[in-house]
Amino acid sequence: MLNYDFGSYHPMHPSRLDATWRLVQEYGLDRRDSVTVEVPEVAEDDHLRLAHTADYVTAVREVSQDPTLSRPDSGLGTEDTPGYAGIHEASARLAGGSFQGAQAILDGTVVRAVNFGGGMHHAFADKASGFCVYNDCAVAIQHLLNNGVKRVLYLDVDGHHGDGTQSIFFDNPNVMTISIHESGTTLFPGTGFANEIGTGEAMGTSVNIAMPPTAEDAQWLRAYHAVVPALVEQFRPEVIVSQHGCDSHLSDPLTHLRVSIDGQREIMLNVAEMADRFCEGRWIATGGGGYDCYDVVPRSWSHLVAVVSGKPLPVTTPIPPTWRDYVKENYGGKPQEYMGDRVDLWWRSWEVGFDPDDDTDRVVMATRREVFPQWGLDPWYD
Repeated sequence: MLNYDFGSYHPMHPSRLDATWRLVQEYGLDRRDSVTVEVPEVAEDDHLRLAHTADYVTAVREVSQDPTLSRPDSGLGTEDTPGYAGIHEASARLAGGSFQGAQAILDGTVVRAVNFGGGMHHAFADKASGFCVYNDCAVAIQHLLNNGVKRVLYLDVDGHHGDGTQSIFFDNPNVMTISIHESGTTLFPGTGFANEIGTGEAMGTSVNIAMPPTAEDAQWLRAYHAVVPALVEQFRPEVIVSQHGCDSHLSDPLTHLRVSIDGQREIMLNVAEMADRFCEGRWIATGGGGYDCYDVVPRSWSHLVAVVSGKPLPVTTPIPPTWRDYVKENYGGKPQEYMGDRVDLWWRSWEVGFDPDDDTDRVVMATRREVFPQWGLDPWYD
């Protein structure tokens, strides 16, 4: 998985996966009785074509074999998503991990799966974008739909809008995509506004919460709980596929959001509850963005593995000195000492009332007014 590597200058450096996997191992999360670890295989072209056009897969293969080729139509070759030798195999392996998770759920051999190397939510059906080549989440979702699953919830809590996944399922009423993210007025990709609600029979299945750029835990969690539970109650998914990009964190260099590890973990716990309530536990969790590669990404995604596998780690858990020494020796910096950020996690429930002078409340109400009526819900009282 470390071969998904755009170069030393690039913020999505594969060392973040190395640091995460080592922390997962330090806590023994990979050795829990309920957990099996599988090497993700390179997805076959037929699997990639579940979410991507045949021409696009061919274009990625061509660039993979000869990175000097210019394929601007494919989205490769930009500063964000440069082409390199082997990019097809590396990208298809990330997609293969999420596909394998979906297949294992369909087989009944697992209830939940984690692919923290996945979450490539900016990849469109016919082009790469924003560090993402193949959209592993969309591949997994379509595979589930093709094999008897009737409704899939895609939940995206990355700091950036999940534009690629939304676009692939924008007209599909069997997939609800919910994305909470920093507003597109201040952050790439410049989309994800409340009025993007789907089309045709799928109107109301695309949901966007475009947050003020400096939202903290209290605002982030208030907005999440004011929108997500009510809609999931109506949609009643059979499987959840979630994207847990951790670039919403207050120390991430690419967004302006100020969410803590504790706040990110809180949402993971909520997704676990929804999976148990609506889906008999069925849940595929992926990674995504996250560019504080050694302080934030390993902690956030180790929490994700712990939550998905059924026994969350407390935020007060000390980080093993052996892991901290490894990171200092190999990547520098001064790694955190605990698995949380020592914050006082609190937010106001939406039932407290709508404040028209509050930036977050206006964002929430914009989303509720666009989407809630599509589900027979009152945006003011439900």
